[in-house]
Amino acid sequence: MLDRSQVIPTLLLVIAWSLTSCSSAEEKKRQVSIDGGLVGYPLHQAVAEEFKKVKSDAQISVAASGTGGGMSKFCSGQIDVVGASRPIKKEEITKCKKQGIEFVELPIALDGIAVIANRKNNFASCLSIKELNKIWSPKATNKVKNWNQVNSKFPNKPLRLYAPASDTGTFDYFTQAINKKGKASRTDYTATQNQNVLVNGIAGDDAALGYVGISYYLANRDKLQLVGVQTPEGKCETPDPPEKVANNIYKPLSRPLLIYVNKTNLDSKPAVKDFVSFYLDNSKKWVRQSGYVELTDEAYAKAKQRFVSEKTGSKFKDAKPGEPVTKYI
Repeated sequence: MLDRSQVIPTLLLVIAWSLTSCSSAEEKKRQVSIDGGLVGYPLHQAVAEEFKKVKSDAQISVAASGTGGGMSKFCSGQIDVVGASRPIKKEEITKCKKQGIEFVELPIALDGIAVIANRKNNFASCLSIKELNKIWSPKATNKVKNWNQVNSKFPNKPLRLYAPASDTGTFDYFTQAINKKGKASRTDYTATQNQNVLVNGIAGDDAALGYVGISYYLANRDKLQLVGVQTPEGKCETPDPPEKVANNIYKPLSRPLLIYVNKTNLDSKPAVKDFVSFYLDNSKKWVRQSGYVELTDEAYAKAKQRFVSEKTGSKFKDAKPGEPVTKYI
């Protein structure tokens, strides 16, 4: 027969463990983790802060590992939501599928990739897609080094390039739009995930040219020269004012910003569903102050419908740069 002095402490330990487990499970249901691109991060952060005012017990963690890094975590089940500045890739869909992860794809804003030069540049006011391809094509590596090689009317001066790192969504989208293949790019340029570093580099280099998300240009327009891009219709356009992005005038460098939500967590964690619903209903208020461009009312309505129905899979994976967002919701 067991001694009562042994039984009681054992029961107390079991009860304590059970209470701790229940408490831990309940706490997990209140947690939401979002990671992904640096472009989009300010908006995720703004929405998270406002959501906490409504749901004071919510625990929202927002990080920025880059779109590629965020996708890697998402498809291995480490996070609930990934923010992306380009659509999910087919190989990422395959990775998610292998891990049994279904997702709901939701556009949340628009962004324009701004082509920028040093403030002193007074000749490259507009570049065609062909000229941008001549600059950024893999074939240009260690060959196209001077401005007059891009256009004979430009001066015979050095050309130095700055761009986001190859694991960013901005890099993926730009190379797809300009070189017709994602990640296809010359390699002899200054690269970093931190686009503020690119802005400062270009601002301090008379020979510089680069590209960044529109929010980085808008916050530093007094230091930079915004370069127009010739659209397929032959017009020279810039992403400023942002209405040109909203109305799909600035193409092919206008792009959707998206979030991908783990469907299992959407169903099993009430905080995830509440947060994403709040995001879709309210984020429009903070899009512009975060440096991005609002979707149309039609696009927001379609995104909410997709969320409510929990429709899984990606339609944007086949989207071509410059196509309107509503075509793929």
